[in-house]
Parts: sequence; structure tokens; C-alpha cells
Amino acid sequence: MPSPLFADRPAPQLPAHDAVDDLIHRTRRLRGDVDAVRQDTVMIDEDDPQLRWQRALCELAVHHLDTLDEHLGQLRAGLPGPLSAPEGAEAPEDPRAGSLLSRVGSAEWNLLTDESSWSAELYEIFGRPLDSTPLSLDDLPSVLLPEDQPVLTAMVTGCLVDGRPMDGEFRIVRPDGGTRTLHMTGEPVLDTEGCTASMWAVLRDVSELRRSEQAVTRNRASVQREEHIERTEHRIAVELQETVLPPWRGSLRLPPQGPGALDIAAHYLPSASSGLIGGDWYDAMELPDGRTLLTVGDLTGHGIPATSAMAMLLGALRGMAIAGIEPGALMGHLNQVLETSIQPALGSALCCRFDPETSVLSWAQAGHPAPVLFRGGAGRLLPPPDGILLGAAPQAVFEQDEVRLFPGDVLVLHTDGLTRRGDRGAGPEALLALAPRFAEARTAQECVRGVVEEFGGTERLDDACVLVARIGA
Repeated sequence: MPSPLFADRPAPQLPAHDAVDDLIHRTRRLRGDVDAVRQDTVMIDEDDPQLRWQRALCELAVHHLDTLDEHLGQLRAGLPGPLSAPEGAEAPEDPRAGSLLSRVGSAEWNLLTDESSWSAELYEIFGRPLDSTPLSLDDLPSVLLPEDQPVLTAMVTGCLVDGRPMDGEFRIVRPDGGTRTLHMTGEPVLDTEGCTASMWAVLRDVSELRRSEQAVTRNRASVQREEHIERTEHRIAVELQETVLPPWRGSLRLPPQGPGALDIAAHYLPSASSGLIGGDWYDAMELPDGRTLLTVGDLTGHGIPATSAMAMLLGALRGMAIAGIEPGALMGHLNQVLETSIQPALGSALCCRFDPETSVLSWAQAGHPAPVLFRGGAGRLLPPPDGILLGAAPQAVFEQDEVRLFPGDVLVLHTDGLTRRGDRGAGPEALLALAPRFAEARTAQECVRGVVEEFGGTERLDDACVLVARIGA
């Protein structure tokens, strides 16, 4: 609101109606597009901080566009000429019927007469009755929060003493106890001799805008915090998994000497979608009686809870296998371990024990995919003995079966993440189709390489393990 004392400054040229109408039309179209994006985020997962942040950004953008639309409407209302809408555009509403004028007010403080002049909107912003005396520059700091009073003092001093424009924010406390954030811009009004005669200012209530910005900041901080926690948990889970799983890479021969030894190789395939380490394991070890333990398994969940439970279960499995417990009975004991665990979980497991002297494989399973036996260029799934998921029912009984293996046979053990049909390119058929390649392979490592080439590029929903044992001559 330029003062009459400011008559020596040329008046600014007002924009044409058509230009303002075009800006209003464009703003409303953009607002509709942004609001459509915001509506798509209404049904998002409230537990996902990244999506909460995106929704907060959309809401902040809508708020900015609403404010811009109202500002343009106020500008258009002050232009001379008819208030007609551009062709194809909505007729602009009377800005005094909207909420903008209740959030923008003006004031002038005359230094020559000590008079203060407030607009009606400013009274509403401060929550003061229209018949009350407007606050003077000396009284204005009394309604500010104590920590914001120096800000106002510096702005007013710079304007009155040094002739600098004002531009800053502070918070006021209304008579009803509510707190509002105001943005004030203003300039000194000079007399004909160049001295400051008065000061005028426009004050805008930006409380809602700042709340939206704070919501965005909080959500962004939440995203960063969640990402840091996720990275930390992922690193710990990887380190724990690498500590527990067998350290050998490449092929392993068990037992190291004698006919009928197993040539063993294994590989872990991480999940491409979740980015989290799961509770999958594989293991092979020579037992005190000369036989060989082969096992794979999978616990539900991801991250540190799954890997720590996997470490506990695999340790128990190794101990019972060394103690000579048969695979079927061993599955029963593992079921009891999960049943009595502080953090109950479900899991599937496959436990095999191979005797190189008799070439007999004894095995049991707990809700797990059966081993695949490749012989003579063809593959087949071994008929599974009865066994339910570990942790699903107390006192469950797990049957045990036996199969004789011959030199050149290839036995493939894997977790269900490898051949789950929901994964592109996966499925038991894809694994069985590798039979000709396994027939040509001379080592277990070559067989594992073929599995990785076939399944490694799949965007799997879960991680997976594969263990290949090839019977030597």
C-alpha cells in the first residue's frame, strides 16, 4: 500500500487483464494435474517413509498453487475493466470471498504523527477487534514470541535508520492463545527531503505453508533415517550370513580321499527386489563316521532377525549331525528348537547324509522342495517323505527316505526362492531342463555355473541357495 507521501515515485504499470486471466487458467490446470498425483498417494502404505515424503511434497505443491491462484485473483480484482473470464476458463471468484484476504494485511506507521494505520485483514490476522487501536512499532514486539522479537527489531531498525527494505518472518501469539507465523515485507516512505517519514508493510499469514514445509522436512528426515537403518541392518545381516555360511568357495571334495567321494559346490543368489538378506542357508561337512552332511534351508523373514535365527538353527543342525542323529529325527529336533525359540519362526529344511561306502543317501525334509537327481542326461524330483514346515506344529513326525546314487549322478539341493513360479524365468521345469548341460559337466562347479547363468539374472522375489553334489568314480 504505497503512502501518499511516496508520490515522487512513479506508479508501476499494471498488467493487462488477458495476461492475468491466462496465468489463472494455467495455474488451475497445473493445480489439477498435481492434485491428481496427490490423490494417487492417498492409499499408500503409511509405514513407508519414502511414500509419506512423496505425499507431503504433493500436498505442499498443491498449497503453493492454491496460494498463487488466490494471489492472481486478488491482482485481477484490482485491475480496471470488466471481470470476465478468458474463453474456456472458469470465471475467477471474488477474492474477498476467498481465504487469501484473510491471510494478507497491510499497515503503515507514520513517524511524523505517531499514527498507525492497519487494514481490516491485519486486525483479523492478529485476532484483534476492528475498533481497537492498532499496535504501534513500539508495541508490536509485545505480541511476538520472545525469541522472534530481535528479528523484528533488526528489520524495523534497518528500515527506519538505514532505509533498507524489510523482508523476514516472525511468530505472533493471538489473544486466543493461538500462534501464527507472519511474513512481513515493507519499505520506508521518504519525504521530499529524503528523510524517512513513515513505514509501510504487507504482512502475510504463512502458518499453513510453514506447517506443510515442516511436514516435508520431517518426512524427508524420516526417509533418511529409515534408509540409514536399512543400510546398517543390511550390512550386519550380510556380515552375519558370511560368518555362518561355509567359507569354502569353488568345489569341495568330501571325504577328501577314497572312491565315491562327493564333489560339492554351492552358490547364494540374493533377492533383486527386496535388497534384504534372508534366512537361506546351505552347508556341507564331513561327519566323524566318514559320511557327509548336505543341507539347505530357509527361514521366513529378512534382515537381522532371519539371519540370526538361521545361524542358531544351522548351529543346532551341525551339532546334531555330528552326534550321529538320523535326518528324520534331526528334523524333529529342529522343529522343537523353533517351537521353543524366543522369537518363533517358520522354516523349511532339507537334510541329507551320504555314505560313500554304500553310496546310499538318507534324507528327510520339512516342507522343502525335494532334491533333483540328474542321471544319464535326464532329471527327476525325488519323491519326498512326509514332513511339514519347521515350527508349524509341535511333536511333528518327519519321515526319512533312502536312494542309491551312482558315479556321475548329480544331486541338486535348493531353496524355494530359486524355482518359485512367481519369478520370471523360474520354475522346476527350468531346472530340469539343465539335464543335458549337467551330463556334459565334469565338476560340481560347472553345474553351479549353469544354474547361476539360468537363474541368476531373474528378478526374484526372494533370495535363494543352490548346492550341487556330483558323485565321483
